Amino acid sequence: MKFGIRKPNIRKSIAARTSVKRFIRHNLGLKAPRGYGWMTNPKKYMYNKIYNRTTFSIFSLLKKLFK
Repeated sequence: MKFGIRKPNIRKSIAARTSVKRFIRHNLGLKAPRGYGWMTNPKKYMYNKIYNRTTFSIFSLLKKLFK
């Protein structure tokens, strides 16, 4: 598990927003409502919950500094 600052990867963020899987899911309405991650994939839900609490983004850090 990672602790501390996350470094952004522009290539991966663009790939995630333009993937075929995301396009199909959003157009067909096959998404679960917000907060239902524990039901669709509990293992991934717990990992992401811990990861998001133990790391922070450069962008959130910059937002706090210049606010």
